[in-house]
Amino acid sequence: MQTAMFSLDPQAIDAALIARAAEVVRAGGLVAFPTETVYGLGANALDAQSVAGIFAAKDRPAHDPLIVHLADAADLPRVVADVPELARTLAAHFWPGPLTLVLPRGAQIPPEVTAGGETVAVRVPSHPVARALIRAAGVPIAAPSANRFGRLSPTRAEDVLADLEGRIDLILNGGPTPVGVESTVLSLVTAVPTILRPGGVSRERLQAVLKTVDLLSKPVSPGTERVVSPGMLSQHYAPQAALTLYQGPAEALLPAMREAALNLRAEGHRVGLLLAEEDLDFFAGLPLILRAAGPRQDLAVVARQLFATLRALDAAAVDVILARDFGPAGLGLAIRDRLTRAAGGHVVTVAP
Repeated sequence: MQTAMFSLDPQAIDAALIARAAEVVRAGGLVAFPTETVYGLGANALDAQSVAGIFAAKDRPAHDPLIVHLADAADLPRVVADVPELARTLAAHFWPGPLTLVLPRGAQIPPEVTAGGETVAVRVPSHPVARALIRAAGVPIAAPSANRFGRLSPTRAEDVLADLEGRIDLILNGGPTPVGVESTVLSLVTAVPTILRPGGVSRERLQAVLKTVDLLSKPVSPGTERVVSPGMLSQHYAPQAALTLYQGPAEALLPAMREAALNLRAEGHRVGLLLAEEDLDFFAGLPLILRAAGPRQDLAVVARQLFATLRALDAAAVDVILARDFGPAGLGLAIRDRLTRAAGGHVVTVAP
């Protein structure tokens, strides 16, 4: 299969290109497209064979379910068995946008989408290309991130092509994605609404609407419990290089990272550091590969550039990455989640 890629302006969408991509979806093919979070790999969510193509293209295990994307909140009854009032409230506040709701699965959604489960993860993206594609296709679109399973999520069309060339039919290139980390996944089938994956809508914003929001306390290990939404596995979003996450106050964290990095360098490793912009001077002049994701005080920038920064470290041929934590507040929780999973849980906590 040859993968075609077409560029389009999200602010002046080429209707002919969208129509071409929509026809690929209706015919059972696979289309990668930009959302506000990351690029998604889309197929007709109502067709089990089309959905199976996503799993094959990504080498994704069947136990990891997909998110169903809708053009409008009014389409929820097409894919869920019940729309509780709480879902309507959240949709009014956060849709279109980077919030995914886990609700009872509707009869039209094949079990392949939900890994055999009785709940379905669903959202309305805000990216104009994504919504135009879903509307033109006329069907809900199941779409995980458009990359090989377990690897870094794509925030540019070029990332998709690098991972999936020859495995999918079409890529719509709408430029870099503005949020850069995946959607927040919120379960509404638990006694208390529970964040299963932190993401583009912060816990604080959800609490302002819901008052009480729980957070999943630990990642899921396949085979021990059922995975009810994407992004719950303990190892995910990983670069090619081995990654360790460092947590703690900056005055202790940075010296600990420097000592560990220089020790690894002395052992013959090519070491990369994922840092904040303010950290760069602390490491200047050392034989290390430095990349800053953004300033500590602007976590929206850090989130937007997180995966691209990790890809840049991989491109620099490092074999070890030491990454700094950005704290648990706001988008920092999602950034910490991605780095923790990228590290496979290998986290060093530095005391003050």
